[in-house]
Amino acid sequence: MFRLFKCLAIFAVLMGTSFAALSDSVDHESWDSLLVKHVAPINQGKSTGVDYSGFKQDRNILKAYLTSLSSLSDSDFQTLSKDQQLAFLINAYNAWTIELILTAYPDLESIRDLGSFFRSPWKKDFIPLLGKTRSLDDIEHNLIRGTDRYSDARIHFAVNCASIGCPSLRAEAFVGEKLDAQLEKQTKLFLADETRNRFDDNELQVSSIFKWYREDFEKGWSGYNSLEGFFNQYADILGLSQSQQAELKAGDIDIEFLDYDWRLNKQ
Repeated sequence: MFRLFKCLAIFAVLMGTSFAALSDSVDHESWDSLLVKHVAPINQGKSTGVDYSGFKQDRNILKAYLTSLSSLSDSDFQTLSKDQQLAFLINAYNAWTIELILTAYPDLESIRDLGSFFRSPWKKDFIPLLGKTRSLDDIEHNLIRGTDRYSDARIHFAVNCASIGCPSLRAEAFVGEKLDAQLEKQTKLFLADETRNRFDDNELQVSSIFKWYREDFEKGWSGYNSLEGFFNQYADILGLSQSQQAELKAGDIDIEFLDYDWRLNKQ
């Protein structure tokens, strides 16, 4: 087996292709270990808290992982499967968000403290990725959402903005081989969290994420063309009865967007 891998690696070099691209995988093991170590379930497992002090102690490991992500060329990235690409981008977004927080932690209460009146922290160009220096916004809105390559609104429950209002930071790395199951689990956990999504007094009160990114839930991705259609798809998680589902489909249930909690999602 070792000889086979050695031969493949030599062949890849001769053909001008990286071994990572040839094996159709990117190593997220160190990121996974950091998440397992420093992210813990809260709110009956529906969300997570992040131990930023622990991440700071292991910052050299985080930086080594970020360097490994930066080393992947755009041409090699294009050879990965779509699920591998999307897992790579989600992990990159989340890992660089942690690194951004660590640049000021513990002297901040919110990621927004790292911005200014003129520029938000999500627009800072500090991420060397796929041949360019990018911002978090660039990763999310251009690389992930900017085309219909991935066509999956569930990414909004996977990328984490280091805030309590965000969907939880998953305590494991995303990987292409089980990405669909991971995204589905993240979606259900977020919708089941009544602090951020709930049905009350004949009104569906949901996270502002659904207001900011409403268009992603109306593009026909995964078979739904409206927020109402998306919520009905997860009616059991939201606790909607059949009659309430019918009312929601008919537009007879109001949808209200809750205020967002930008406080740091620290343990």
